[in-house]
Amino acid sequence: MNILNSSITFCFALAKFQAEINRRLDARLGGIGFNECIILYYLSQAENEKMRRIDLAEKIGLTASGITRLLLPMEKIGLVKRESNKLDARVSYVVLAPGGKNILSEALERLEIFCEDFIPAQKTKKVEEFSKLLAELGKNF
Repeated sequence: MNILNSSITFCFALAKFQAEINRRLDARLGGIGFNECIILYYLSQAENEKMRRIDLAEKIGLTASGITRLLLPMEKIGLVKRESNKLDARVSYVVLAPGGKNILSEALERLEIFCEDFIPAQKTKKVEEFSKLLAELGKNF
């Protein structure tokens, strides 16, 4: 039997936590999944509410093909729109559509309620520290 070091144990625990939180949030965000919520949020924060696909993929840690697979159904139901670049036909943008803004607003309200119930108030400081740690570790990629 192999004994895992603390770094591997941490990665396993983080992967399990991520899968579980995604599963629970997918069921609570009002018709969109957690990944879609993240996409809509980053678009809402971007200049003119639009980003290049590749930049959006990088922002959320996906490949270009992974982001495309997520965006296609979102386009079909009117959450995002595709916009071409007038100066470079090879570049396309993802734009937050009005329907996406409405869904995002509802999803963020639900997300806030979920997180308030899920994360005890006395753990807020530890959560902030852990968020900083994850951001620091993420710089290694």
